[in-house]
Amino acid sequence: MNVINMYFLDVFKKHYVDFKGRATRKQYWMYVLFTVVALLILAVVLSFFGKVGQIVFNLCQLAILLPSLAILARRLHDTNKSAWWILLNLVPFIGGIVLFVFAVLPSNEGENRFGPANN
Repeated sequence: MNVINMYFLDVFKKHYVDFKGRATRKQYWMYVLFTVVALLILAVVLSFFGKVGQIVFNLCQLAILLPSLAILARRLHDTNKSAWWILLNLVPFIGGIVLFVFAVLPSNEGENRFGPANN
């Protein structure tokens, strides 16, 4: 439970719409892992409720939109890139691949223009 609290719930408690600062590669990918698993479980459970389940699922996706964008922005900051790179998602297929590569890149050592490193 401590791992879930540290990497998933922490994003909602402390950094819900915090687009400043940096997020390590581990912080970002653990958040993505827990989000994907939670959404898969939720999709299976809510599939039994028809239209109402679909509406609830869409509302849950909407609720995690801002925290997901915020942690991606902080991850880009950790690689010394501007959060404006998120707009690359608007380019079909290629944009997602480029952002995936940026998210996998190692962190910049020490301090960069977005703040100190989060070891």
